[in-house]
Amino acid sequence: MSASSSAPAGRALYTPEERIRRDRSPWTIVQGVLAPLQLLACLISLWLVLRFLQSGVGAEAATISVIIKTGFLYAIMVTGAIWEKKVFGVWLFAPSFFWEDVVSMAVIALHTAYLYAFLTDALTLHEQMWLALIAYAAYVINAAQFFYKLRLARKTSAAAQQARTGAELPLESTRMVDA
Repeated sequence: MSASSSAPAGRALYTPEERIRRDRSPWTIVQGVLAPLQLLACLISLWLVLRFLQSGVGAEAATISVIIKTGFLYAIMVTGAIWEKKVFGVWLFAPSFFWEDVVSMAVIALHTAYLYAFLTDALTLHEQMWLALIAYAAYVINAAQFFYKLRLARKTSAAAQQARTGAELPLESTRMVDA
């Protein structure tokens, strides 16, 4: 990740007040549930789309899977905007998540273009599936941004706790688990 995808220079990812709002918000839990479900939907859909493109089998299953994945995306984007409003006071583009939100808009645009192509037959079925793959590639980039921020938040949280207590944290509590 480039430095531009981290919090703005001189600003922590969360202020102490934002961290409290984040920890108290039920939308944090909603995001924590929706994110892995969307990832699972993406992986299943990716397999179905690739299988269709390779063999021509399972067009309906692949199409339904892309629509389900897109539904998860819309749900996480709406609830994520609510979360951002509750934690940072803005619906989107909070400084700590500006670039993630920018890429999210591209991901939404690509998934929406897929739905438009599906509903209007603007593209052939094969072209629709290739568009879905492009949308999924953008989603993977965006997910990587958010995984990076999750790791950063955990690391700064551990450091903040250590500073508050003045005690050394065990090595296990400061390790990041790669997602």
